[in-house]
Amino acid sequence: MDKAMLEAEIASALRAHDKPRLSILRLVKNELDIKEKESGQPPADADVVAAIKKTLKQTAETHEGSVKVGTDPGRTALLAEQIAILEGYLPAQVTGEALAAVVARVLAGGGFSEKRDMGRAIGAVVSECGGNCDKAEVARIVGQALS
Repeated sequence: MDKAMLEAEIASALRAHDKPRLSILRLVKNELDIKEKESGQPPADADVVAAIKKTLKQTAETHEGSVKVGTDPGRTALLAEQIAILEGYLPAQVTGEALAAVVARVLAGGGFSEKRDMGRAIGAVVSECGGNCDKAEVARIVGQALS
């Protein structure tokens, strides 16, 4: 996703009167605008994905707090809907056998063979996946392979 596509999604949400989608996408755009002002350069596609991930993390933390407090079920439902919206814009996560194959390839190609190499191996796998994987699952698979 690039900035133009994000702006088109915002316009579409505005025309459809989809307030939850509109508000969360505006937060993402605001995050991009701040980054663009700081760097002085237009945001790349990776910057858009990073802004979505950052907004998703913040929204998930707010949702978690809202669930714990439990005083406003409407807000909690809105936050859950916004989390689902943001997850729809992220690239698919690498999981299961595909993740195991990436781990095996990285371990074989990187010369990781001991338990002490685990941190570097996990970093290499996450980098190989472009950050689109569950780090805890990567750690579990790498730990089993290096045992």
